Amino acid sequence: MSRRKLIAGNWKMNKSAAEGIALISEIKAQFSSCASNECCSKTPEVLVCPPFTTLAAVLAEAKDSCLKVGAQNVHWAEKGAYTGEISAAMLKELGVEYVLVGHSERRQYFGETDETVNQRCKAALAAGLSVIICVGETETERVKQVTNAVLERQVRWALADISTEQMQNVVIAYEPVWAIGTGKTASDADAQAAHKFIRDLLREMFACPSVADNTRLLYGGSMNAANAAGLLAQADIDGGLIGGAALKAADFATIICAAK
Repeated sequence: MSRRKLIAGNWKMNKSAAEGIALISEIKAQFSSCASNECCSKTPEVLVCPPFTTLAAVLAEAKDSCLKVGAQNVHWAEKGAYTGEISAAMLKELGVEYVLVGHSERRQYFGETDETVNQRCKAALAAGLSVIICVGETETERVKQVTNAVLERQVRWALADISTEQMQNVVIAYEPVWAIGTGKTASDADAQAAHKFIRDLLREMFACPSVADNTRLLYGGSMNAANAAGLLAQADIDGGLIGGAALKAADFATIICAAK
């Protein structure tokens, strides 16, 4: 099954609007941008997820290029008394196409739960956004050898009440928490095993075989210019959710090239 690779850069809480414009300009200079999706069809899909305050500037700078822009979070309510939150409709109006949901840092620092991940996912899909759902085990869970149990719980919760049709706009990112921002990376074989487990789980969860075959699975966890080629060569790894390396245009471009 041929799945188009997706390289997504999560900028986290980095880059002002001016810095974001400069980085997008550098990224575009590193690889050939084009004005039509037809030109991009044979290359990896490339996505950047800046902070909320940088989105408008990045969207303007990325216009008429192959770059797509996503947000780092979304609230489940359409509107209301949720100070500091952003709705899916607001992001859609801005021109955002993707949103990250359930990143481990949101779970660790901001009380994100399996249930709220599902709520955010459903709200984003209902608004016409594509979602990248993040799942992964902590180091303690890895040592206890319960990785698969953690992944199954998180995936089942995240996709509760998500239809086969909606799954066309769902991407799942496996990001072992112990490898995020630590410099540690899962071995190619271990990463492939986790991705295969998730794909097999999707095959069990959805009656339609095409869901498992077509859903893109990304690796997130210190993927960088040096290790990307090996990870992206694995059968069930369809791209990467990139952190630190996404803030360096040359490194990001190297990862994109590795995905071709």
